[in-house]
Amino acid sequence: MDFVTTQGNNFTTSGNNMVQGTNFIAKSTTMTASSVPPLSRYENQKRRDWNTFCQYVRNHHPPLSLPHCSGGHVLEFLRYLDQFGKTKVHNQNCPFFGLRNPPAPCPCPLRQAWGSLDALIGRLRAAYEENGGKPEMNPFGSRNVRLFLREVRDFQSKSRGVSYEKTRKRSSSSTNNNKHKIKVVVDNGDCNTGATFRGHTNIGNNN
Repeated sequence: MDFVTTQGNNFTTSGNNMVQGTNFIAKSTTMTASSVPPLSRYENQKRRDWNTFCQYVRNHHPPLSLPHCSGGHVLEFLRYLDQFGKTKVHNQNCPFFGLRNPPAPCPCPLRQAWGSLDALIGRLRAAYEENGGKPEMNPFGSRNVRLFLREVRDFQSKSRGVSYEKTRKRSSSSTNNNKHKIKVVVDNGDCNTGATFRGHTNIGNNN
């Protein structure tokens, strides 16, 4: 049986040329793949986050489709991710409430850090529109999602004794005079959307 292989720009029909044609195609594919620049860390993370959310939607009960996702469904997703969090969030009745470095362990739950959730929503909001979603219909930018993130930030700042401050650029004069120094606390995120959904495989690995 003859195989159709390629030689330059011409197609030939020859069984003896099968290996030569296959090698030509493989080399072309390699050259094409190597010419594509690798995705940045942000783009890779955004892709993993989007795949994770799509998997969550596919496994949703009752059945749910992306065009029908609302801010409420996004909140369900964020609360679901809490079980994979690594940040200790103290309850108000905990003796370590408000302490940044508790001296001993306590039974308070682990949660996703506010900084991780905020960054995650930013990536998903961008991915939604990049995949054809309309900006005015973007569930990741809905008011209830913004309010939820604000509540998480405020409670965690009190619970963990962490101050979330926005960085402000110092003017040249203040830098020279060493005045108006701003101390910024960086909250290491722990959002791991590489969650294993029940009955399904591991998808992505966020942060």
